[in-house]
Amino acid sequence: MKFMKTILVVGYGSIGKRHLTNILARKNMEVIICTKRNDLKKRKKKNVKIVNSIHEALSHKPTIAFVTNETSNHIKTSIELAKNGLDVFIEKPISASITGIDVLKKIVKNKKIISLVGCDHSFHPCINKIKNIIDGKKLGRVFSVQVESSSLLSDWHPYEDYRKGYAARNDLGGGIATTMIHELDFLQWFFGDIKEIFSVTKKVSDLEITADDISTMTMLFKNGIIGELHLDYFARPEFKSCKIRGTKGTLYWNTDSNDVKIFYNNQSKWKTIFKAKNFERNQMFVKELEYFLKCVRNRNNTFNDVSEGKKTLQVILGAKKSSQTKKMINVSY
Repeated sequence: MKFMKTILVVGYGSIGKRHLTNILARKNMEVIICTKRNDLKKRKKKNVKIVNSIHEALSHKPTIAFVTNETSNHIKTSIELAKNGLDVFIEKPISASITGIDVLKKIVKNKKIISLVGCDHSFHPCINKIKNIIDGKKLGRVFSVQVESSSLLSDWHPYEDYRKGYAARNDLGGGIATTMIHELDFLQWFFGDIKEIFSVTKKVSDLEITADDISTMTMLFKNGIIGELHLDYFARPEFKSCKIRGTKGTLYWNTDSNDVKIFYNNQSKWKTIFKAKNFERNQMFVKELEYFLKCVRNRNNTFNDVSEGKKTLQVILGAKKSSQTKKMINVSY
């Protein structure tokens, strides 16, 4: 059955390109690319149109939009699209500030718009497995969680100047905490809302950027779990890890081995619970796309809609305020 006729992709940076490629890999998809770039002639095909304004894009009557432009423009763009009845996928983070988000929430609610804020890590097979383990109480009552995410910004897109990308620039809504929001996103997916947070977030490396490049956070979840998070983008090799301690044992995962292990307190060695075989990063984005399109088709709300995206941003803003004031901050949802 033919489902989607026209999808709008706003912005044509690296993540916009990825979403476009994954959309076009599906059947019966027509795509409009809205961008100011003028080097997309090779992208023009029978089912791909290129425009340079939202107004022109809307004249082609798209039904869904992927908002992948600069973070600082996410809300303004999403409001215009939602007003016109489009379901919206908003690339993470939802914004760099709270301004306008409540306006978008109201439009989404009143027009029954399906929204999803990009959260590709939630579609990582190991992250999914950890979520199932937590929900299944296999660690017992959880006490604490430690997460690390480290990489080198200039390695992300070797084909372009890292200094010009949004991740490097405060004026575009970049910076370590907003750019590498994935970990905070899945931590709240695992354990719920955060009550208090303390952070040191600043620029320490020799990278030629105007944004912060390291953030350490200590947080207290509303359910009493204590979390520690380290983020940076000045180190090699790229590495992510997660360690969770509970009454029954300790869980550990990292991106080097891509397996989930548990050391049960009544045993004497680690037990491999799950291993992600033949994992390739784009699999997360494909599954994320499939999930969003299914929610749109069935008119089901997503687990990370505009309201949830706002919550994660409020934690980040709390972390930044903590770093500035050198105080523990109550997170205001």
